[in-house]
Amino acid sequence: MKIAISGKGGVGKSTLAAALSLLLARQGEKILAVDADPDANLASALGIPQEKQKTIVPISHQAALIEERTGAKVKQYGQIFKLNPEVSDIADSYATIHEGVALLVLGAVEQGGGGCACPENVLIRALVTDLILNKDEALIMDMEAGVEHLGRATARGVDTMLIVIEPGQRSIDSAQRVIRMAAEIGLQNIQIVANKVTGTEDENFIKQAFLGKKLIGSIPYSEEIRKADRNDQSVLDGMSEGLENIFSEILNQLKLQLSPKQ
Repeated sequence: MKIAISGKGGVGKSTLAAALSLLLARQGEKILAVDADPDANLASALGIPQEKQKTIVPISHQAALIEERTGAKVKQYGQIFKLNPEVSDIADSYATIHEGVALLVLGAVEQGGGGCACPENVLIRALVTDLILNKDEALIMDMEAGVEHLGRATARGVDTMLIVIEPGQRSIDSAQRVIRMAAEIGLQNIQIVANKVTGTEDENFIKQAFLGKKLIGSIPYSEEIRKADRNDQSVLDGMSEGLENIFSEILNQLKLQLSPKQ
Protein backbone atom coordinates (compact mmCIF):
# COMPACT_ATOMS: atom_id res chain seq x y z
CA MET A 1 0.00 0.00 0.00
CA LYS A 2 1.57 3.26 -1.19
CA ILE A 3 -0.45 6.38 -0.33
CA ALA A 4 0.35 10.03 -1.00
CA ILE A 5 -1.57 12.62 1.03
CA SER A 6 -1.92 16.16 -0.27
CA GLY A 7 -4.01 19.28 0.24
CA LYS A 8 -3.76 22.93 1.19
CA GLY A 9 -1.51 23.74 4.14
CA GLY A 10 -3.29 23.47 7.49
CA VAL A 11 -6.15 21.23 6.36
CA GLY A 12 -4.94 18.24 8.37
CA LYS A 13 -2.69 16.23 6.04
CA SER A 14 -0.29 15.37 8.86
CA THR A 15 -3.17 14.44 11.16
CA LEU A 16 -4.50 11.92 8.65
CA ALA A 17 -1.03 10.63 7.71
CA ALA A 18 -0.14 10.06 11.37
CA ALA A 19 -3.45 8.39 12.22
CA LEU A 20 -3.24 5.97 9.27
CA SER A 21 0.42 5.20 9.99
CA LEU A 22 -0.22 4.46 13.68
CA LEU A 23 -3.26 2.33 12.92
CA LEU A 24 -1.32 0.28 10.34
CA ALA A 25 1.53 -0.19 12.83
CA ARG A 26 -0.95 -1.41 15.45
CA GLN A 27 -2.15 -3.99 12.94
CA GLY A 28 1.39 -5.33 12.62
CA GLU A 29 2.20 -3.70 9.28
CA LYS A 30 5.73 -2.57 8.54
CA ILE A 31 5.05 1.10 7.91
CA LEU A 32 7.24 3.90 6.60
CA ALA A 33 5.88 7.43 7.04
CA VAL A 34 7.57 10.05 4.88
CA ASP A 35 7.26 13.75 5.68
CA ALA A 36 7.69 15.42 2.30
CA ASP A 37 6.09 18.71 3.34
CA PRO A 38 8.60 21.55 3.83
CA ASP A 39 6.50 22.64 6.81
CA ALA A 40 7.22 19.34 8.54
CA ASN A 41 4.67 18.40 11.22
CA LEU A 42 4.40 14.64 10.92
CA ALA A 43 6.80 13.90 13.80
CA SER A 44 4.61 15.94 16.13
CA ALA A 45 1.40 14.32 14.85
CA LEU A 46 2.93 10.89 15.51
CA GLY A 47 3.55 11.92 19.10
CA ILE A 48 7.35 11.85 18.95
CA PRO A 49 8.58 13.73 22.06
CA GLN A 50 10.03 17.19 21.47
CA GLU A 51 13.50 16.21 22.66
CA LYS A 52 13.59 13.34 20.18
CA GLN A 53 12.22 15.56 17.41
CA LYS A 54 15.18 17.90 17.90
CA THR A 55 17.53 15.07 16.93
CA ILE A 56 15.84 14.50 13.55
CA VAL A 57 17.89 15.98 10.71
CA PRO A 58 15.97 16.15 7.39
CA ILE A 59 17.59 14.34 4.48
CA SER A 60 17.93 17.62 2.57
CA HIS A 61 20.13 18.92 5.42
CA GLN A 62 22.37 15.84 5.57
CA ALA A 63 25.31 17.51 3.80
CA ALA A 64 27.75 14.63 4.29
CA LEU A 65 25.25 12.10 2.95
CA ILE A 66 24.36 14.24 -0.05
CA GLU A 67 28.00 14.84 -0.93
CA GLU A 68 28.92 11.18 -0.49
CA ARG A 69 26.10 9.88 -2.67
CA THR A 70 26.11 12.53 -5.41
CA GLY A 71 29.81 13.34 -5.52
CA ALA A 72 29.09 17.08 -5.33
CA LYS A 73 29.35 19.75 -2.68
CA VAL A 74 26.14 21.19 -1.25
CA LYS A 75 25.26 24.78 -2.24
CA GLN A 76 27.94 25.05 -4.90
CA TYR A 77 27.22 25.70 -8.55
CA GLY A 78 28.64 24.40 -11.82
CA GLN A 79 29.38 20.91 -10.55
CA ILE A 80 29.08 17.54 -12.19
CA PHE A 81 27.34 14.99 -9.99
CA LYS A 82 25.65 11.61 -10.12
CA LEU A 83 22.07 11.74 -11.35
CA ASN A 84 21.29 8.25 -10.03
CA PRO A 85 22.82 8.13 -6.54
CA GLU A 86 22.61 5.03 -4.36
CA VAL A 87 19.68 5.51 -1.97
CA SER A 88 18.38 2.02 -1.13
CA ASP A 89 19.79 2.04 2.41
CA ILE A 90 18.77 5.56 3.45
CA ALA A 91 15.34 4.74 4.89
CA ASP A 92 16.76 2.00 7.13
CA SER A 93 19.70 4.14 8.25
CA TYR A 94 18.05 7.52 8.78
CA ALA A 95 14.46 6.82 9.82
CA THR A 96 13.28 7.57 13.36
CA ILE A 97 11.25 4.73 14.90
CA HIS A 98 8.25 5.57 17.08
CA GLU A 99 5.33 3.35 18.09
CA GLY A 100 6.18 0.92 15.29
CA VAL A 101 6.29 3.67 12.64
CA ALA A 102 9.52 4.49 10.80
CA LEU A 103 9.54 8.22 10.06
CA LEU A 104 11.73 9.74 7.36
CA VAL A 105 11.78 13.54 7.05
CA LEU A 106 12.83 14.82 3.63
CA GLY A 107 12.91 18.55 4.37
CA ALA A 108 13.05 21.47 1.97
CA VAL A 109 15.88 22.40 -0.34
CA GLU A 110 16.87 25.88 0.78
CA GLN A 111 17.64 27.17 -2.68
CA GLY A 112 15.76 29.17 -5.26
CA GLY A 113 13.73 27.08 -7.67
CA GLY A 114 12.28 23.98 -6.06
CA GLY A 115 12.91 21.97 -9.21
CA CYS A 116 16.58 22.83 -9.44
CA ALA A 117 18.99 20.14 -10.58
CA CYS A 118 21.04 20.49 -7.41
CA PRO A 119 22.55 17.57 -5.46
CA GLU A 120 19.93 17.85 -2.68
CA ASN A 121 16.99 17.58 -5.07
CA VAL A 122 18.60 14.81 -7.10
CA LEU A 123 19.10 12.72 -3.97
CA ILE A 124 15.56 13.33 -2.68
CA ARG A 125 13.95 12.50 -6.01
CA ALA A 126 15.98 9.31 -6.29
CA LEU A 127 15.03 8.43 -2.72
CA VAL A 128 11.30 9.00 -3.29
CA THR A 129 11.42 6.89 -6.45
CA ASP A 130 13.13 4.05 -4.55
CA LEU A 131 10.67 4.22 -1.64
CA ILE A 132 7.66 4.06 -3.93
CA LEU A 133 8.84 1.57 -6.53
CA ASN A 134 11.22 -0.72 -4.66
CA LYS A 135 10.28 -0.92 -0.96
CA ASP A 136 7.92 -3.61 0.28
CA GLU A 137 6.57 -1.89 3.37
CA ALA A 138 3.42 0.21 3.47
CA LEU A 139 4.19 3.83 2.66
CA ILE A 140 2.31 6.93 3.81
CA MET A 141 3.69 10.14 2.27
CA ASP A 142 2.66 13.47 3.80
CA MET A 143 3.13 15.88 0.89
CA GLU A 144 2.96 19.60 0.30
CA ALA A 145 -0.03 20.99 -1.59
CA GLY A 146 1.02 19.55 -4.92
CA VAL A 147 2.80 16.65 -6.60
CA GLU A 148 6.33 18.11 -6.63
CA HIS A 149 7.93 14.95 -5.22
CA LEU A 150 6.28 12.71 -7.79
CA GLY A 151 6.97 12.20 -11.48
CA ARG A 152 5.55 10.00 -14.20
CA ALA A 153 7.81 7.14 -13.17
CA THR A 154 6.81 7.23 -9.50
CA ALA A 155 3.12 8.00 -10.10
CA ARG A 156 2.52 4.48 -11.38
CA GLY A 157 3.73 3.08 -8.06
CA VAL A 158 1.36 5.17 -5.94
CA ASP A 159 -1.81 3.22 -5.19
CA THR A 160 -3.84 6.33 -4.43
CA MET A 161 -3.59 9.99 -3.56
CA LEU A 162 -5.72 11.19 -0.68
CA ILE A 163 -6.61 14.86 -0.82
CA VAL A 164 -7.63 16.34 2.50
CA ILE A 165 -10.15 19.17 2.22
CA GLU A 166 -11.71 21.45 4.79
CA PRO A 167 -15.02 23.21 4.08
CA GLY A 168 -13.62 26.38 2.54
CA GLN A 169 -13.19 27.66 -1.00
CA ARG A 170 -9.40 28.09 -0.79
CA SER A 171 -9.04 24.48 0.28
CA ILE A 172 -11.25 23.34 -2.59
CA ASP A 173 -9.35 25.48 -5.12
CA SER A 174 -6.06 23.98 -3.91
CA ALA A 175 -7.45 20.45 -4.15
CA GLN A 176 -8.66 21.03 -7.70
CA ARG A 177 -5.18 22.22 -8.70
CA VAL A 178 -3.67 19.08 -7.15
CA ILE A 179 -6.11 16.90 -9.09
CA ARG A 180 -5.11 18.60 -12.37
CA MET A 181 -1.40 18.22 -11.63
CA ALA A 182 -1.86 14.58 -10.63
CA ALA A 183 -3.66 13.85 -13.91
CA GLU A 184 -0.75 15.39 -15.84
CA ILE A 185 1.65 12.77 -14.47
CA GLY A 186 -0.84 9.94 -14.88
CA LEU A 187 -2.03 9.62 -11.30
CA GLN A 188 -5.75 8.95 -11.65
CA ASN A 189 -6.72 7.16 -8.44
CA ILE A 190 -7.63 10.10 -6.23
CA GLN A 191 -9.76 9.94 -3.09
CA ILE A 192 -11.25 12.77 -1.07
CA VAL A 193 -11.26 13.07 2.73
CA ALA A 194 -13.19 15.88 4.38
CA ASN A 195 -11.73 17.33 7.60
CA LYS A 196 -12.86 19.86 10.21
CA VAL A 197 -16.47 19.18 9.29
CA THR A 198 -19.03 20.72 11.64
CA GLY A 199 -22.18 19.23 10.10
CA THR A 200 -24.05 18.05 7.03
CA GLU A 201 -23.84 21.47 5.36
CA ASP A 202 -20.02 21.36 5.41
CA GLU A 203 -19.94 17.82 4.06
CA ASN A 204 -22.37 18.61 1.25
CA PHE A 205 -20.36 21.72 0.33
CA ILE A 206 -17.32 19.53 -0.28
CA LYS A 207 -19.28 16.81 -2.08
CA GLN A 208 -20.80 19.34 -4.48
CA ALA A 209 -17.38 20.64 -5.43
CA PHE A 210 -16.14 17.17 -6.35
CA LEU A 211 -19.02 15.44 -8.08
CA GLY A 212 -17.79 12.13 -9.42
CA LYS A 213 -15.13 11.78 -6.72
CA LYS A 214 -16.03 9.55 -3.81
CA LEU A 215 -15.75 11.01 -0.33
CA ILE A 216 -14.22 8.10 1.58
CA GLY A 217 -14.19 9.78 4.97
CA SER A 218 -15.48 12.76 6.89
CA ILE A 219 -13.59 13.83 10.02
CA PRO A 220 -15.39 16.21 12.39
CA TYR A 221 -13.77 19.31 13.79
CA SER A 222 -12.22 17.99 16.98
CA GLU A 223 -11.04 19.63 20.16
CA GLU A 224 -9.44 16.27 21.00
CA ILE A 225 -7.04 16.56 18.06
CA ARG A 226 -6.26 20.19 18.89
CA LYS A 227 -5.53 19.30 22.51
CA ALA A 228 -3.34 16.35 21.48
CA ASP A 229 -1.25 18.76 19.40
CA ARG A 230 -1.02 21.24 22.28
CA ASN A 231 -0.05 18.49 24.73
CA ASP A 232 2.62 16.98 22.45
CA GLN A 233 0.64 13.76 22.00
CA SER A 234 -0.04 11.69 18.90
CA VAL A 235 -3.30 12.29 17.07
CA LEU A 236 -4.64 9.01 18.49
CA ASP A 237 -3.67 9.62 22.13
CA GLY A 238 -6.69 10.29 24.29
CA MET A 239 -8.99 10.14 21.30
CA SER A 240 -12.58 9.04 21.83
CA GLU A 241 -13.56 5.66 20.44
CA GLY A 242 -15.91 7.30 17.96
CA LEU A 243 -13.24 9.52 16.45
CA GLU A 244 -10.68 6.72 16.26
CA ASN A 245 -13.30 4.59 14.52
CA ILE A 246 -13.62 7.26 11.82
CA PHE A 247 -9.90 7.01 11.03
CA SER A 248 -10.15 3.21 11.14
CA GLU A 249 -13.03 3.28 8.68
CA ILE A 250 -11.04 5.47 6.28
CA LEU A 251 -8.23 2.91 6.46
CA ASN A 252 -10.69 0.06 5.89
CA GLN A 253 -12.13 1.84 2.86
CA LEU A 254 -8.64 2.26 1.43
CA LYS A 255 -7.79 -1.40 1.96
CA LEU A 256 -11.05 -2.44 0.35
CA GLN A 257 -10.46 -0.30 -2.72
CA LEU A 258 -6.80 -1.23 -3.10
CA SER A 259 -7.08 -4.94 -2.34
CA PRO A 260 -7.06 -6.04 -6.03
CA LYS A 261 -3.67 -4.33 -6.42
CA GLN A 262 -2.00 -6.02 -3.47
